[in-house]
Order: sequence, then C-alpha cells, then structure tokens
Amino acid sequence: MRRTISLTLALLLVVSVVAFATGGQEAQEEQVVRFWYHFDDPETALTPLITKFESENPGISIQAERVPWDAYYQRLLTAVAAGNPPDVAQVKLWWQPQLVELGALLPLDSYIAKWDGRDDVYDRIWELTEYTDGKQYLMPLQMVVLYMYYRVDMFEELGLDIPTTRDEFLDVAKALTRDTDGDGEVDVYGFGIRGARGGHDWWGSFVLSSGAEFFDRFGNIGLTTPEAIAANQWFIDLYREHGVSPPTTPNDGFREIVANMQNGVTAMTIHHIGSARGMHDALGDKISAFPVPMGSDGVWTSFGDEENAVFAATDVPDAAFKWASFLAEAENNALWQESSGQVSINKSNANLPQGDLDRFFKATSDSTPFAGVLPAHPATAEFVEAVWPATMQRAFLGEITSREMMETFAEHFSE
Repeated sequence: MRRTISLTLALLLVVSVVAFATGGQEAQEEQVVRFWYHFDDPETALTPLITKFESENPGISIQAERVPWDAYYQRLLTAVAAGNPPDVAQVKLWWQPQLVELGALLPLDSYIAKWDGRDDVYDRIWELTEYTDGKQYLMPLQMVVLYMYYRVDMFEELGLDIPTTRDEFLDVAKALTRDTDGDGEVDVYGFGIRGARGGHDWWGSFVLSSGAEFFDRFGNIGLTTPEAIAANQWFIDLYREHGVSPPTTPNDGFREIVANMQNGVTAMTIHHIGSARGMHDALGDKISAFPVPMGSDGVWTSFGDEENAVFAATDVPDAAFKWASFLAEAENNALWQESSGQVSINKSNANLPQGDLDRFFKATSDSTPFAGVLPAHPATAEFVEAVWPATMQRAFLGEITSREMMETFAEHFSE
C-alpha cells in the first residue's frame, strides 16, 4: 500500500510539473491581433509601424489585412454576423451606432482611463466619438475635415473671387462652366459632384447648411420641411437645371471627381486632405482650397474623423487595445498620417511642418470650427452606404422629385 501511495504521489507530481510547464508555454504563446485597414500604401507607414510595435511588445504579432474600400463595410458586417470579425479594424464614425446595436464593439473606457496618451488627443475628438450611452467604443486614428478644392488658374483666368456664400458659389460655378475649345460643347464644368457612394458629404455641405436637419431639438425628423425640400432642390438643380456638374455626375465616385479636377474637366470639388498630395503633385500651384460656402443657416462640412474599434468577439482584448492605442500615440500617428495623408489626432503634432501642402492644412483648420457629424443613429450607416447614393441618383436622373427624395430619407430614419 505504501508503495502504491508513493507511486501515486510521484505520478501526481509528474503530472503537475507537466501541467505547470504546459501552462507556462501557453502563457508565453504569441498573441495574434488581426487588423483590418483600407488605406492604400502599407509599405510607407503600416509595415514599419508593425515592426516597431512588435519590437516594443514581444509576444504580440499583428496580422494586417487590407480590405478594398468598396467592399469594406459589407465585409465587416458579414464577419460580425458570422462571429469572426477582426480583433481591431478601421471604422467610420457613422458605423458606430449600428455596430453598437449589434453588440459588436468592446467598450474601451477602462483601458482609455489608464492610457497615458489620452490627454494628447484633441478634446473635441473625444466629444464627437463618445457614443450616446456615454461609453467610448472607438480609439481615434485620424481627422478628416472636408473643404472645397478649386483650380486657381481657372479662377485667375476669369477674374473670379473665392465664393463665401451659396449664391456666390452658384454664380462662380456657372461662370466656370464653358466651352473652351469652341466646338459648341461644354468641356469644363464648374463643380464636380460625387453622385455615387460617399457623395453625401457634397450634399450635406449645401443642404444641411440651408434648412435641412436630420432631427430637430425635439427629436423630430427635419428632412421634409419646406426649407429642407427647397435646399435639396437647389442641390439637384446644380446638375439638372444649371448643368454645372458633368453628365457623368450620377455615377461619379472618388476616382472620377479627383481625375476630373486634375484633368481640367471640373474647376471645383469637395474632398479632404487625404487627396491633397495627389492634387498638388498633378497640378502644383494651379490648385488650392477654401472652406465650403455658407448656406442660409450657416456653414456645414463633414467632420469624418476615422477610428479603430476593438471588437467584442476578440480573444486578445488587451493586446488589441495595445495596438489601437499604439497607433494613436503622437510619434506613431504622425507616421501613419504620412501614408494616409490625413491630419493627426494629437495636440503635440499640431505644429509639424506640412511643406508644400500647407494651404490644404490651412483649409482643414479653417473648416474645423463648423464641421459636423451625421446623427448617431442605427440607420445612419445604411443611409450613407446604400440609401443616399441610390436615392440621389434617381433624383439626378429625374425619376423622383426633391420631396420624394427627402421623404425616402425621412422614412428610412423612422423605421
């Protein structure tokens, strides 16, 4: 019996040692953080950032995957529905309500409270990204404030001043729309409208500054008032009545509006600092920027700062937050912006020299005080991704009226 007990104790000791050793090995196993992103040049910033992060955080590796922008949102929703989203992903601010409603995002408040870099992020960004339940689900990554590009050479040729109001803008756009080669056909258009997906920012700059609002202060939808319908008609008429935007407008996306500016097909368009390098490289001093013109109720431009989200399904939440917060630290964020072309979220990066892009950063800075966000509503993401482009296209083609267009939007937010 004594021999049996001794053998049993010895066996238990061996098992315990093996289990302890195995457990130690498991604790030391590398944690993999799957990261989705959509910007175009990983070699410039992302690859060196991953190398730097992994050297500073042994035991954590970043598995990065670039997802094409056109498929990004739907692929992310599909991954969430399947229970297999990435651990961290770039997200748009207007996606937050839907993702929170789906229970897809991990609240980050406890992490952020202990994060040393919190106070170096602009307070306004924390205010805008905080969700309506008072929680913080997003780690800031970059600021995206829209402004108006314009062809300096065309303005100088015609002796035009920069427009500051909506009426002045229309007069300038008409003057810039012309036949320059004498063949009887218009070959330069005053304003390039993005009529396809993403063009809600063009629409918002003129419609949300002139009587339309998604919700009034009482929570009622404000898209179908006479003022809102009239503002929307004014925007539709830029294409249908005044012809200051190219015939391809209903289908024009990002590539088209940029190419049209660079090729001299359009004289003005709306975008942000992310396209400034390409614009400058193509046109030099022939292109510059100014804040979007004032509407009847003030000025509105899109504040679409972009964030990283940690997904609730992650098995490595601590490592995932380390990566998201690493990208939000000033030194690393400045490197990210070199590739993405956006504006840093960090106060300490505010005075970094911008060289030959200074004029575009100034337009961004001048536009920030009146930049706004779309409503924090579960229907906003689908509005941006599908409802707005499909409905706007029908209005541009004359298939529906301005009233019917705005009623479609109101119905979408009422469901």
